[in-house]
Amino acid sequence: MPVNDAVDWSTDLGGGTRVSLVQAGTFRSDAGALFGPVPRILWDRLVTDEIDADHRLLQALNCLLVETPSGRVLIETGIGERVTDKVREMRKYEGKPIVVAMTDAGFDPATVDAVVMSHLHFDHAGGLLRTDGSRAFPRAKIVAQRAEWEIALDDNSRIVASYDQPELRMVEAWGAEAAVEGERELLPGVSVAMTGGHSKGHQAIVVRGSGPGSRTLAFFGDLGMRPWSANPRWVTAFDDFPLDSVEVKGELFARAADEGWLIALSHEPVTPIGRLAPDRDRYRFDPI
Repeated sequence: MPVNDAVDWSTDLGGGTRVSLVQAGTFRSDAGALFGPVPRILWDRLVTDEIDADHRLLQALNCLLVETPSGRVLIETGIGERVTDKVREMRKYEGKPIVVAMTDAGFDPATVDAVVMSHLHFDHAGGLLRTDGSRAFPRAKIVAQRAEWEIALDDNSRIVASYDQPELRMVEAWGAEAAVEGERELLPGVSVAMTGGHSKGHQAIVVRGSGPGSRTLAFFGDLGMRPWSANPRWVTAFDDFPLDSVEVKGELFARAADEGWLIALSHEPVTPIGRLAPDRDRYRFDPI
């Protein structure tokens, strides 16, 4: 099946590398938690048209399919199919899970060589398995930082509440086969680098084209959820290590702005692709 209008966005980075955005549904999160320590007076006007009666914001589950001459890489898997009706209602989870969304967009999940996740929270790693427990991407290796696997299965009460540990244990051995430590090039032009901050083993993914006029796209996971994440000081209540988030966001965003990288936001439902630009002592996200 050819790629079609079900693809939310697609671009050629050069040298035979193409990135396509496929949205794997939406869910809702508490607005106060998303803005963490930021006073409401500073963010309230940003979400006037989005916040619901329960003070929640609409969050997209943005996944990227990277096609290179060396193989296919899927970035993120969303919430997936294995959710109870209770969780579906509580989270207001709607739309197509990743396998259905990919198939409708013309991508065969069986052709994916690697599945890369910024981290292992339920809304990023939930789509690794089908409803029946089989692998959603049967020939792929799954790539997360080894430090993320270690913390995700910890018995700390905050960790237990943050990760779907029973589901992760079902794929733990699969994940161990391709766990990485620090920076690693997975395929020519597709690299990961550990950032920490949001979670202990959180990582960024960078995709680089090649040849004349080539471009670079970065996915900063939940260090870059929404347009307002462009301010390095604005961190969420979900960040386990907020000071690390502030520091690494400043470093990553400076490079992205200086080098004109395309940025894909992890949870932005309307304008997920853009660039970062300096704005006084911070940055702003300019959609394209």
